[in-house]
Amino acid sequence: MSEISALPANIVEWLKSREELEYIRFLTEFPAIKKAIPLKHTTVAVGIESMEIVDSFTENDEGVLVENEYCRQAEINLKLSIHAPLSQGGEACHAAFTDIIDCLTFASGLDILTSGCGNIVADRDTDAFVLTAWATVNASLCPAQTSSLDFPSFISKDLLCGSHINDSSIHLSEKQQDYLNTPFVSGSYFGTGDASKSVSLGFRPSVAIVIGGQLPLMHVNHSSSWNKSYAAVAIDSGASLGIEITNNGFKVRSTDEEVSRNCSPLLNELGTTYFYLAFK
Repeated sequence: MSEISALPANIVEWLKSREELEYIRFLTEFPAIKKAIPLKHTTVAVGIESMEIVDSFTENDEGVLVENEYCRQAEINLKLSIHAPLSQGGEACHAAFTDIIDCLTFASGLDILTSGCGNIVADRDTDAFVLTAWATVNASLCPAQTSSLDFPSFISKDLLCGSHINDSSIHLSEKQQDYLNTPFVSGSYFGTGDASKSVSLGFRPSVAIVIGGQLPLMHVNHSSSWNKSYAAVAIDSGASLGIEITNNGFKVRSTDEEVSRNCSPLLNELGTTYFYLAFK
């Protein structure tokens, strides 16, 4: 889980901000890379040694443990590789370890279950004393906004649960939610008599339908064989006579210059009310 793997880097950034730990240089690589020779400052590498993620249960009113469907309980074993210059003595390793654990336990949001360290060894390659230490962190991994979070100082809830929240197969985007709430819009406009008219919707429709109020879809003039269309339909891939989809709505035309099979569009006749239906 990439969100958990980001924990060491977040811890390092937080530890760097603590005034009482200014004497320590923190790194995120683990295992620790070779240090400067000779080492001049106490240096600590933070990493994850192992983790265990198990199902999470909550006791109901009857005292029965019920599994939390989307939540998990995790124990993350942090490993600290502490290097201190030989000139400062082995106690510098223990001092750094104590200061770090105190900060993580009492000043951070981490739930430290256990902590400890091994024996100090001398590393002649860097002229430094080396102490390997660890801390076990308890964490609740739950996507619910109201759930607890055991290390808010380092990882936001959205980041921690990103693999769940960002799953588009089970969560809808704002655009998708808006579409479900209002998949289409309807309205009307008054004809101005101009050759063309643009209707603004605030979005690019997938389908736009226009019809003249109280009028037939087409007026047929039998004496002249010159017909007028009072209705039109447009989609992204094409349209009927006198209408086109725009990025912000649709555009209609009323002109004798646009003719198809002795028919011209009359979609902006002066004084005529037109109704439209536009799908997102």
